[in-house]
Amino acid sequence: MSGESAYFLAVNRGKRSLTLNLKHDRGREILWALLERADVLVENFRPGTLDRLGFTWEEMRRRRPVLVYASISGYGPDGPWGGRPGYDAIVQGEGGLMSVTGAPDGPPFKVGASLVDVLAGMTAFQGILLALLRRATTGQGGRVDVSLLESLLPTLTYHGTTWLLAGKTPGRLANRHPNLAPYEAFEARDGFVIVGVGSPSLWRDFCAAIERPDLQDDPRFATNPDRVTRYEELRAILGPILAARGADEWIAVLEKAGVPCGRVRSVAEALENPQVAARGLLLELEHPTLGRGRYVGSPIHLDGAGRGSLRPPPLLGQHTAEVLAELGLSPPEIESLRQAGTV
Repeated sequence: MSGESAYFLAVNRGKRSLTLNLKHDRGREILWALLERADVLVENFRPGTLDRLGFTWEEMRRRRPVLVYASISGYGPDGPWGGRPGYDAIVQGEGGLMSVTGAPDGPPFKVGASLVDVLAGMTAFQGILLALLRRATTGQGGRVDVSLLESLLPTLTYHGTTWLLAGKTPGRLANRHPNLAPYEAFEARDGFVIVGVGSPSLWRDFCAAIERPDLQDDPRFATNPDRVTRYEELRAILGPILAARGADEWIAVLEKAGVPCGRVRSVAEALENPQVAARGLLLELEHPTLGRGRYVGSPIHLDGAGRGSLRPPPLLGQHTAEVLAELGLSPPEIESLRQAGTV
């Protein structure tokens, strides 16, 4: 992609990029100058790294009491794993997510996107907002400490509760749901359709829509617990029925009946969905080296606020001179910092 990282482009839209060598005294001075006008500092160094550079929470609180200092790490700064490095895939394994992902008779799988990284970022965002709301009342900033592991574990929801309250260890179920049936993807004639039958009335409507009203009265499948218990029998009946028609045909039939359903789409199909276009999620922006292209905007609709910044992802260090000039540094001073490797 013309030398640009897809990951960098995906997560840095709307930002300015400043490079700063914090091992240089002058680099640390510049960071302190930036913090003097900042509301929030977000860092994801390995725990203890900023402390060793002189940017402890205690010192930041002394110099800038209103600052919200948010740290994101693999496992947090304390506990037996405190300071242990963590990456998305590793935490998917350590956090139990891989143990419930994949086919029952196959190996564990990680989710196909960097879900834990994103969850940790969203969790930190929530923590920062809470700290800013508290600051509005107290006038004091605060420390937000978020780990990848703790961001993941609450999302296990019923899997976690199944073990905590019932002592049962959940396993891999492929696409099926442990507590609902049918609630999974079925292969249609030209793709996959995912169906969610989550109530007795939906089971009745589903049976009518697939032209098998007899299944509604079949004592083997009368209740949802019955259908979960006799899942394999039910799956053997439903599989051939849904395979007999095209995915779009089934979606039209099931939607008319009010049964929640959808097509399993590729990334391209998902992003080109007319619903996505109607909601204005994709932004067309001009990038310094890639030219005009589309980027995913903010999923939050806030009245009058649009989709967030229309600034494209920056080049690394693209705004160094601009930011330093805002701090009052002259062009010769900035060039001197470049020559010294500080920026």
